[in-house]
Amino acid sequence: MIIKDKVAGRRSQHEELNPWQDSELDEALTNFRLSVHAWSEAAFNRPRTAVAAVAPRRVWRLAAGWALGCVLIAGGASAGVWQHHQREMEMRSAAARAAEQERLVEQQKEQQAQQEDEDLLAKVDSDVSREVPVAMEPLVQLMVEDENP
Repeated sequence: MIIKDKVAGRRSQHEELNPWQDSELDEALTNFRLSVHAWSEAAFNRPRTAVAAVAPRRVWRLAAGWALGCVLIAGGASAGVWQHHQREMEMRSAAARAAEQERLVEQQKEQQAQQEDEDLLAKVDSDVSREVPVAMEPLVQLMVEDENP
């Protein structure tokens, strides 16, 4: 009650100073309030179909973009892995060919050394296996002729 008396006292003081200003202010505030309500009503009632229709299409486009990007990355990575595997296989086969060639060269050297050893042993065997020494060979030939009548 005391507050109402104070407000009424202020209004009466204000009205005494400018009685015409209070009615203009009330009219301006009323017009402003009506225009705000009209604008809000119009904004609330306008159709909003464009936002709802664009959202799902954009989501699918974004998902398709990510999927395509992932496929490209996976393809690039798998191609790199495959190429590395091919190089490894080529290097292994080249190393196997080199080892086989080296083994064949070693085998040929062993066969050649074995042949030389056999030739040397055959020469020694022929030199050692004589029945008669070299100095007595002419006498042995005379004896062989005597046995053949």
